[in-house]
Amino acid sequence: MFINGQWVAAVGGKTFTVTNPATGEVIGEMPAGGAADATAAVDAAVAAQKDWGATTAYHRADLLMDAWRLMGERADGLAHLMTEEQGKPLKASRAEVAYGADFLRWFAEEARRITGEWLPSARAEQRFLSVKTPVGVVAAVTPWNYPMSMLTRKMGPALAAGCTLVLKPAEATPLCAKAIFECFIDAGVPDGVINLVTAADPGPIGDVFTSDPRIKKLTFTGSTAVGRMLAAKAGANLQRVSVELGGHAPFIVYPDADPVHAAKGAAALKFLNSGQACISPNRLYVHRDHADAFINTMVPRVAKVKAGPGIADGVGVGPLVDEAAVAKVAAQVDDARAKGASVPVGGMRLLDDGLDAGHFYAPTVITGVTDEMTIYREETFGPVAPIIVYDDVDEVIDLANDTNYGLAAYVYTNDLSTAIRAMEGLRFGIIGINDVNPTSAAAPFGGMGDSGLGREGGREGIAEYLETKLAGIAL
Repeated sequence: MFINGQWVAAVGGKTFTVTNPATGEVIGEMPAGGAADATAAVDAAVAAQKDWGATTAYHRADLLMDAWRLMGERADGLAHLMTEEQGKPLKASRAEVAYGADFLRWFAEEARRITGEWLPSARAEQRFLSVKTPVGVVAAVTPWNYPMSMLTRKMGPALAAGCTLVLKPAEATPLCAKAIFECFIDAGVPDGVINLVTAADPGPIGDVFTSDPRIKKLTFTGSTAVGRMLAAKAGANLQRVSVELGGHAPFIVYPDADPVHAAKGAAALKFLNSGQACISPNRLYVHRDHADAFINTMVPRVAKVKAGPGIADGVGVGPLVDEAAVAKVAAQVDDARAKGASVPVGGMRLLDDGLDAGHFYAPTVITGVTDEMTIYREETFGPVAPIIVYDDVDEVIDLANDTNYGLAAYVYTNDLSTAIRAMEGLRFGIIGINDVNPTSAAAPFGGMGDSGLGREGGREGIAEYLETKLAGIAL
């Protein structure tokens, strides 16, 4: 772990192993921290907060730019580490490293844009000055599915705003977190400004994060269930909270769309990161006029997707994170089959060609999906594309909105009016219109409902780490 500028072991001396999800091989060992380690990290962040918060925006921007350059120089090594520890294909890992680094560059620029304003008063002899100040010590919890970019998406704005932080990465991907911290350390971050606590059991650390009154903000990316629990605990201390949670994204193909183009987009997006993405499309609504063309395009494309270790050439789908993930995907597919759905491609765990040592599930398409099936209602987080045929264009928005989640949605149409009406009618925070990659460091990312609170990225991303302070000045 990294606490107060030093790499340290856990107070209790315990460690846990890190494995490759494609092979089951042990690839590393990390300290199994607990409450005492988290408290020590908070102590360090608190001690460093005053000086770090007093640095100039230009100083903080320069440090972030140095970290950005180091990520670029180390991109190949970072990508290989990510593929080994998380499992995604090497091409996808390289893309994530670049995406993650871009948050550092963006927020380096945003640091210099933190401004205040003079406000009018009804009194002639009075002036108001509104300024922005760092919220203070930040506790951050990051997920395994994007183990580098989710760190920089939180660390970038926190540091740019003048906050110190303590970060707990996912148990499955601590080596990726360590590598990102090394970039910041080599960029010259002062002692105590960033702190890394790793753990096999996240519970005690989460308890410290939500109970220590010195922590002024909690930011979490992960499941809705855990996010709800952390936000509820943090509420007792009136901590500021931002949580980016699960999704159940609809993908709507309108009658005026090109079904072949839409199917190609769906196939490219659905199997990204083995479907382990909160913005992954989970309900594909295809108008009956286009159903055959869409399915006949998608099925052969999915059948050609090669599953295997991410380091191998030509692999498009890597392993799932663990056995529980495989079991969840299998249960949803089996439930759909039992209730009348067809599975024209995939639909089974992959065990041949040495894949039995990892957590692999075949890229799958399900047709004939109806609303009584589990996959229609629950997030899959796996390489399964459920296709729902609809007839009434006027009802498809209601069908898409029939969920408590509200993160991402996708619309394929060639009509501008249809696109605008769909965007306005969908209750989701991110909407891709003929676009399967509606994300960027420069754009706000976040959802509605059970998909979370707050936004990351864009101008909104740094606002989550700033307080507004007002001075009333009598002349």
